[in-house]
Amino acid sequence: MAGFNEILGHEEIKENLRKAIRNNRISHAYILSGERGMGKKTIARAFAMTLLCERSSTEPCMECHSCRQFLSDNHPDVIWVSHEKPATIGVDDIRTQINDTITIRPYESKYKIYLVDEAEKMTVQAQNALLKTIEEPPAYAILMLLTTNEELFLPTILSRCVKLKLKPLTDDTVIHYLTEKKGISEEDAHIDAAFARGNLGKAVELSGSEEFPAFRAEMLHLLSQMHSMDTAEMLDWISKLVKDCPDLSQVLDFLQLWYRDVLAFKVTRDLNTLIFRSEYGLISEFSQKSSYPGLEQVLEAIDKARVRLAANVTKELTLELMLLTMRET
Repeated sequence: MAGFNEILGHEEIKENLRKAIRNNRISHAYILSGERGMGKKTIARAFAMTLLCERSSTEPCMECHSCRQFLSDNHPDVIWVSHEKPATIGVDDIRTQINDTITIRPYESKYKIYLVDEAEKMTVQAQNALLKTIEEPPAYAILMLLTTNEELFLPTILSRCVKLKLKPLTDDTVIHYLTEKKGISEEDAHIDAAFARGNLGKAVELSGSEEFPAFRAEMLHLLSQMHSMDTAEMLDWISKLVKDCPDLSQVLDFLQLWYRDVLAFKVTRDLNTLIFRSEYGLISEFSQKSSYPGLEQVLEAIDKARVRLAANVTKELTLELMLLTMRET
């Protein structure tokens, strides 16, 4: 568990929270939004631990009784709101865990902090129940809503909270972390960072995955064989992919990064611009055989595939149309 100093990136949000602590202008409600894996929980924990720290600084000391309780997930004034139904946070969850307990003063600290993870799962009734607490909170109460999609909140909830949106980290920041802290090779780190799109948690997950290297190998095999495949072979490969890969957006991400490399190499002839550097030979071959309009066509086909998947067009048909375009160009 980390204080603010150990959190990578998100400098603007960290400074916003530090400033609130320094000036003793703590809001009663915050919304932390961002993709899964971007660090919402880590920031929320650092903020809560700092507020409760007995040494009253802008960084938790990690040594006082309060910090030790927090680090052991045993602080009586920190409440993580839970929910039995995996897809829904219901009105009873909010009433029993927040509304019915918030009038009880903190046991040991100046603040009583409620954290609601996956807060976008709150039903409208749950949000309305929470709204009453947000409108008239006790001075000691702080509510933190962690969400991947703040657009699912009622406007009345949004208007009464301080909104902090996590932004992606730079690829260089993610690559440095993976190589220095996780011992990942430079090339693997480049690929993991490119796939993660600035999401450190996702990059770390990919770097430790046993499935991801196998997926990469399968995709590279497809690309090396694509132009010699007949239609029956291509349809067999599509069926296998749909069966083996539940998240086809990963396939589209891979192909987009691959053709981005092909286009970049065609323009610059610079190996250092490539994500898939070890596949230099195949990338060079693709760039020689592809025209600029053809590459634009392929990238458009990948974008169309995303739209079709979002519109629930069958996965097999979506992939077939995209791969036919790639083969023809």
